[in-house]
Amino acid sequence: MAQGVMVFAEVAGGELSAIAKEMLGVGRRLADALGEPLQAAVVGSGVGDVAQEAIYHGADVAYTAENDALAQYQTMSYTDAMETVVKQVEPNVLVVGMSDNGRDLGPRLAFRLNTGLASDCVSLSINAESKLMEAIRPVSGGNAMATVVIEDARPQMATVRGKTAEPAARDDARSGSVEAIAVEIDAASLTTTIVERVKAESEGVRLEDAEIVISGGRGFKGPDDFYGILEPCAKTMNGAVGASRAAVDEGWVPTQMQVGLTGKIVSPKLYIACAISGAAQHMAGCGYSKTIVAVNRDPDAPIYQRANIGVVGDYTKVLPAFHQKVAELLQ
Repeated sequence: MAQGVMVFAEVAGGELSAIAKEMLGVGRRLADALGEPLQAAVVGSGVGDVAQEAIYHGADVAYTAENDALAQYQTMSYTDAMETVVKQVEPNVLVVGMSDNGRDLGPRLAFRLNTGLASDCVSLSINAESKLMEAIRPVSGGNAMATVVIEDARPQMATVRGKTAEPAARDDARSGSVEAIAVEIDAASLTTTIVERVKAESEGVRLEDAEIVISGGRGFKGPDDFYGILEPCAKTMNGAVGASRAAVDEGWVPTQMQVGLTGKIVSPKLYIACAISGAAQHMAGCGYSKTIVAVNRDPDAPIYQRANIGVVGDYTKVLPAFHQKVAELLQ
């Protein structure tokens, strides 16, 4: 009988990744609701210390799948390794974070396991009566939310967006077991090869990691407002600049600045939305922010329904005045 909640504890730079810590937080809550153990699947080469980190971050047991061929993520080798781990452990639930690697791994692994997959989820919970996992995911371009339930197949599997859950807190006093699972990687089956890794250049704080994000939207007059008004304010606050899809589609800013359903998911302590109406597509990317401040000339803009603080006004006047005051306070 399937038992336990398993999390794919992704490794990044030889350490437990940020999204893995978030998924361990998600998994811990599911495991507690089911009264079952939380299991971490740690795949890589020389990942014993990472497995122990998974224990410190909430796992009851960490399963390691180690092989020299797993030193870096590769589609087929990681799918093979995870298939071996899951089939041997037989978890009830399997959670994969939607990093670039998780987005690639999840569907392939679900096919191998002949199970259902709730993809691109923003929330997972356990139904108190049925004890089945209920996965919430956006549909219709983010205009509605659907609840997905996998009734019969096991494991119940979901891929979950990053920045939609609190990371598991580290507790060095936690104890658990680390168990190795032997995996064999057939070099002949590796049909893809990583030729080169190119790291995107960025200045300042990464959008996804920023504690303060200031975004602009369709109501802007052009790119000069992003770089002349938003960027100086964001730099003063050690924050990052984001944008709505409309601003990206206009060609005012690059795609990597887009916040929303088809862009980046952010959950800063402070999100300032300037001249953004508040379409569901955009709010899906910033709705988990701790505090949302909306600046818009339209008092009936939908974003005010989601904002903690609303400022009805022209961003070209509000932002410079706000920036000046912040700069004075920080002196």
